[in-house]
Amino acid sequence: MIARNSINLDESEWRLGAHNYKPLDVVLSRGRGVWVWDVDGNRYLDCLSAYSAVNQGHCHPKILAALVEQAGRLTITSRAFRNDKLALFYEKLAGLTGAHKILPMNSGAEAVESAIKAVRKWGYEVRGVPEDEAEIIVCADNFHGRTIAIVGFSSIAQYRDGFGPFLPGFKLVPFGDASALAAAITPNTAAFLVEPIQGEGGINVPPPGYLAEVARICRTKNVLLLCDEIQSGLGRTGRLLACEHEGVVPDGVMLGKALGGGLLPVSLFLARRELMQVFAPGDHGSTFGGNPVAAAVGLAALDTLVDERLVERAATSGAHLLDRLAAIRNPIVREVRGRGLFAGVEIDRDVASAGSVVRRLLQAGVLTKDTHRNTIRFAPPLIIDEHQIDWAVDRLTEVLEQAAASPAEA
Repeated sequence: MIARNSINLDESEWRLGAHNYKPLDVVLSRGRGVWVWDVDGNRYLDCLSAYSAVNQGHCHPKILAALVEQAGRLTITSRAFRNDKLALFYEKLAGLTGAHKILPMNSGAEAVESAIKAVRKWGYEVRGVPEDEAEIIVCADNFHGRTIAIVGFSSIAQYRDGFGPFLPGFKLVPFGDASALAAAITPNTAAFLVEPIQGEGGINVPPPGYLAEVARICRTKNVLLLCDEIQSGLGRTGRLLACEHEGVVPDGVMLGKALGGGLLPVSLFLARRELMQVFAPGDHGSTFGGNPVAAAVGLAALDTLVDERLVERAATSGAHLLDRLAAIRNPIVREVRGRGLFAGVEIDRDVASAGSVVRRLLQAGVLTKDTHRNTIRFAPPLIIDEHQIDWAVDRLTEVLEQAAASPAEA
């Protein structure tokens, strides 16, 4: 749907902007809660949440008020000086997660880069890996960001094509295969980096017990376990962190997206004291990381998760969402995967592309996006209720029936 008043906006964005995204044909102008509106006033149910950045809902009044209030007092000092918000943010995070040490950054990719630097230095200073020989094991179909270092250990050809040469020191193993991890570990292995559920990879949920087993392997082999919870964390799966479903306490955790309450980029690397202590002043930093506005917004975002019991709501609403998706009776659906409000519907690519279904959903008033394995992802704000879920799934059911009836068009 190209909104009538958005044609010039579309044209200008495409003509002047880099073509590293191909957005759907809708121009959004405002949002509130689970709903967003385009420039013509058409309303859509947001089932993407900016890839989990809007867990608390669009323009949450409490988080917005914290942003406005802090922006009127003090915005940034750099980390050359202390500010009166960061310590409060740290205390809240430590109380919720049990983290020993916290390193604030801005984007999720920066949090991952921070973790990579920390575990490499730990490998040399603590584990005794020979200089410049540290290895980090990662999973096939991973998505940890788009920096040069991170795309260098992706298994997705498009993410790598044309961007080499890449950094050495990374090894790929299949996701969900603990025995493959055990076989890949060498004396030079410093860490294993894993998403508890792979989002961009297709909402891939590992077999039960996988995360607990890799945690045991890492402890036995003196290898650090890093969990990238940038998409799966902060209530998305029905627990504060997805690794909690198997009682796993990683050595390091990366958070972002929903940490900014849908208003600002805020990210963190949380780690055990023994890992984070490898950093000395000057080893790492960020001008904007830990700024007063980010800390105030992050604190309000966490307070909202707790005060409104959004983690518990995601568990209940997520079970309803997955039940409704699994009940769809259409041969075009190959598989439904997910946990909590993090779900994927894989479409038979011989009948239709997930992208074509997503475009039909746009016409029906539901916003989402396709991802790998020809999968439609559903990750609405955690404030969504069961009535809204039913409405979205009913629209999906209708769209799938249309796609199945006209596969050539799809």
